[in-house]
Amino acid sequence: MGPGLAKPDPHRNVYLGYRPGDGDTPFGKYFQPTMAPLPAHIVTALEHGPQADQVLLGFDCAAAILDDGYQQTENGYGRLRDGGIQVSARTDMPGVTPAMWSWWFGWHGCDPRRYKLWHPRAHVFAGWNDGDDAGRRGPQRYIGRTSFVDEYLGSTFVRGAIQFVPPTRLGLDPARLADESAVVAICARVGSSDVPVDVGWLVHQVRTTADGSEMRSRFWMGGAHIALRGDKGPERRLVNRVLRPLAGRQLGASVASARDLMVHCAQEMNHLAGFLPALYEDFGSE
Repeated sequence: MGPGLAKPDPHRNVYLGYRPGDGDTPFGKYFQPTMAPLPAHIVTALEHGPQADQVLLGFDCAAAILDDGYQQTENGYGRLRDGGIQVSARTDMPGVTPAMWSWWFGWHGCDPRRYKLWHPRAHVFAGWNDGDDAGRRGPQRYIGRTSFVDEYLGSTFVRGAIQFVPPTRLGLDPARLADESAVVAICARVGSSDVPVDVGWLVHQVRTTADGSEMRSRFWMGGAHIALRGDKGPERRLVNRVLRPLAGRQLGASVASARDLMVHCAQEMNHLAGFLPALYEDFGSE
């Protein structure tokens, strides 16, 4: 699986939703199987369909997400010239603070029942590569760790490895992220948990608004971002010639998968934002 990335248990028990007894936890009351409709601005973006690559955010410009105002495409998806896809989605979150999301990314990953709170119709399993949270403290305890996740994107079952990295890996200025009460940026390298292949990147920027916060999510998948995990030698030629187009077909770098990813992101972020303040009040001190 590459340096520092243990392989998850292939026999882990995976199933959608809660079974009898799963809700018998202090946080079980927050499992809400009924989800709200998609926000209107996401529905509008879906109606517009795939967008031209020139109105999408290039990976080399990822740091621009910290700029004031809004980008040309805040909600949309399409194919880039390198053959990969780019997805953007915005989530309005009244009553939510950026610090709550930083806490959530550190809190949810050690128990699949917590992960299922986020998207009850698509999330199946989550677990850290280094075990539980013993000895882990602080709002950014997810950075430097890998979350193995099993979930559905549309009707496609995906086993992913989300490797959380410092925002500087995507070129974001740490000085502009110094005040977590005003803004946070969760960044990660995205790959497979079944094979040692990485396929993309993501960033979720959360910044304050007049009535709470808004999350601005960006994904870059496929194309030039597909690589063997830990690839630093002559294997790169194999990646370029064989693995990259194969992985692009198998690991979701199509326009259809871009649409599914935008819908999934909008659903899960909007759903969790509805009860995150209460969940944080109950468990934010953990």
